[in-house]
Formats: sequence, C-alpha cells, structure tokens
Amino acid sequence: MNHKNNAFIQEHTVAVFVHHPMCSVDSVNGVLQTFGEHYRLKIFTRHLVQDDFFDDVDLVVFPGGDGEASAFRYLLKNNASLVKRYLQRGGKYLGICMGAYWAGKHYFNILDGADAVQYIKRPRTTVRRSYSTTTPIRWYNRNERMYFYDGCALVGNKSKFQTVARYANGDPMAIIQGRIGLIGCHPESEAHWYESYSWMRGKYHQGRQHQLLLNFVDSI
Repeated sequence: MNHKNNAFIQEHTVAVFVHHPMCSVDSVNGVLQTFGEHYRLKIFTRHLVQDDFFDDVDLVVFPGGDGEASAFRYLLKNNASLVKRYLQRGGKYLGICMGAYWAGKHYFNILDGADAVQYIKRPRTTVRRSYSTTTPIRWYNRNERMYFYDGCALVGNKSKFQTVARYANGDPMAIIQGRIGLIGCHPESEAHWYESYSWMRGKYHQGRQHQLLLNFVDSI
C-alpha cells in the first residue's frame, strides 16, 4: 500500500474495528487521525456486517484498548468468519496492542510459527505491571519511546517473520508476516494520551510515530 499520491485515496479502503474499551475510542481515533488523509475509512463493530462488507477493503485494523483479550469470543462471534474469509482472499491485517493479541493462536489464529504474549511477563522487561507509560523501543535503526499499555511481544520462529521494531530486552515489538502486521505499542497515540498522566507530560512524539505507522502499513 502506498499513500503518497492523491489517486490512492480513491483506490484503497481501510476497515477499522471499534468496541470501547477493548478496541478503544482513543485508539480508533488515533488510527483515524493517522490514516484519514490517505485512505478511505469505514467502521465496523461487534454487530454482524453484510456479506459484502469486506469486498472493497484493502486493510482491516484491530486497534488496542483495555480489557481481557478473551473478549474476542463475544466481540467477534458475528464477524470472525467474515474476517478470516477476507484474509484468505488476500486481505491485509493490522493489529495494534489488543489487535495484535487477537492474531494469536487462541483467537484468529492467523500466524505461522509466532504468537503474541504479554511483554510485562517476559525476561528483562522494562515494564513489569499493567499501566499507561512509555517504553524504549528500537524501530529499525532509530531509538524511540512509544506509548505502552500491557502490549504484546511477538515470539516464535524469527525466521518466519520480519522484525520491524524491538523492545529494549530484544523481543520483537512490531513484525510483518506476509499480509499481517502486528504492533505491541501505540504509534497511533495522540497528544492528550500523554497529558493525562503527570509522568508522561511533555513526552508526546509530535506525530513522528504516525509516520512510522504509515510506513509500516506500506510494508505489509
């Protein structure tokens, strides 16, 4: 996917799932703000969509939020089969935080030789409990601090996926496997996320990480 020309806006559509708080309004809004000038956008929820809903979709996005990943069974019981059919036809998947967990073996089960696990439980993690913070990551050859809330590490056979970013302990934080892109942190985060917490004020990335996210999608 290439978002660098105006013609693209008329040719590519992104479907974004929302259900607050698991796929939160904040995360969805961050995705919409990041993608809005580049793609046509459509929203879907836990309610059953029409059979042809994904026919014009180039990328489906499951953002992050707060809650148990097991809510997947309730939230996607109506549409999981349609999403899987879309992916089997060659559609692309972007999972951020909760959406990355949902790509794993207990949910959509669309990964080959990899899975999403809690970073806070990994060896030598920089974050040991579930709360809103930033954590150091290395995105290709650049250092960043990225918004983090109980995000996943992507573990498994590293020869089966491309690692785009790593946590400080070396665990993959963002990966691409075929037409699937997964990110454990929140590059879609907006300024008010940081201003809500005294320990993060002044640490907003000034939109720089939105461009990283757009570049990431281009690579899927």
